[in-house]
Amino acid sequence: MQLGYTILYVEDVKRSVLFYQAAFGLKVKFLHDAGDFGELDTGTTSLAFSSRQLMAALNKNPSMPNPQAPCFEIAFTTDDVASALARALECGATLVQPPEQMPWGQTVAYVADLDGFLVELCTPMGGVE
Repeated sequence: MQLGYTILYVEDVKRSVLFYQAAFGLKVKFLHDAGDFGELDTGTTSLAFSSRQLMAALNKNPSMPNPQAPCFEIAFTTDDVASALARALECGATLVQPPEQMPWGQTVAYVADLDGFLVELCTPMGGVE
């Protein structure tokens, strides 16, 4: 089995897709004309977005994210956390935690995206990508 995609439930799919494209350099894989679903290419797994309005129409009631009490996070690896953090902040992300060297060797920073989802920016585990 292989993880195909992760879906974030957001207010505005197009806005989220464009933010992730600009802030993290991801490429748009799919954006539905109705604006209720989109996907970004992250390698072997896609990062997808569905509108909360669509989820409500499907009788789902997703909760709102809270970066101070997260139940989920996305992690992007990079060799240059400081530059990735600066770019994300320039694109509208909110700083949650500045870069910090972890005891296991990673450098890790956190931001919240435009909807409040927690995004980790970190160096790869076990060396350079």
